[in-house]
Amino acid sequence: MLGIFPAKLTVMTAAVLGLAGILPARAQDASAWQKEAHAATRLLAGTAVKTANAAALRAGVEIRLDSGWKTYWRYPGDTGVPPSFDFAGSDNVKSVQVEFPAPERFSDGAGGHSIGYMGDVILPLRVIPSDVTRPVALHVKINYAVCGTLCVPTQASLDLTLTGQGADEAALAKAEQQVPKRVALGASGGNALAILSVHREPGVPHERVDVEVAAPAGAPVELFAEGPTAEWALPLPEPAGPDSGPTRRFTFDLDGLPPGAQAKGATLTLTAVSGANAIEVPDHLD
Repeated sequence: MLGIFPAKLTVMTAAVLGLAGILPARAQDASAWQKEAHAATRLLAGTAVKTANAAALRAGVEIRLDSGWKTYWRYPGDTGVPPSFDFAGSDNVKSVQVEFPAPERFSDGAGGHSIGYMGDVILPLRVIPSDVTRPVALHVKINYAVCGTLCVPTQASLDLTLTGQGADEAALAKAEQQVPKRVALGASGGNALAILSVHREPGVPHERVDVEVAAPAGAPVELFAEGPTAEWALPLPEPAGPDSGPTRRFTFDLDGLPPGAQAKGATLTLTAVSGANAIEVPDHLD
């Protein structure tokens, strides 16, 4: 629902209406599945939406995995390969934002843990057209890995025309709801899930980070930590203390920093996941 009143149409609302109304009435809702070893991918099309700064088209990349196989989050953990996306070759595209639903932790089979997805996952896309009066011809080349007992590098090349009238809106909206909400330190993202404090502490051979998380009593909680750039390879935070109370404590070493990087003053991204709730908190290390 756009809440439109004809006498008060803004330029942005008019742009959204242009995407939804003056483009062809019939649109392709999804690309054909591209099947690879142990996985298949396709593009999904949704409707036009209004963001804070622009009119956008809702779309998504769906990855369907064979039973027992997994693929990786934007930060893969101890082992693994994050997916990469190349939208070169698209037409009438100003920008594309890729979003990631909350991931899970699983064993990597080598004594460590990876972060990612199993089964079926939809990565939402927010596509900003260059010209809102014309359809978007979206092209994406995806490089990713799927892993069972062995890991297989995989590539997909997908195309889909977006008009703002795609029929996969429900699936895309559900996937967007699974993307961690960005909130401030101490703020709750729903159902009392919050990251209360982050402290850098002395340690040998590395400094450590101590994180306090609030969550409903008895609910499982996972915590993931990312550095300010992809070159940071931080270990997965581990529980430190009781894991069922309303407040949980996690710690991790400040290990895996790129050469010359300093922890003090760096901004980490902490993602807490508890059931269907997930939050993302940027924190500036003191």
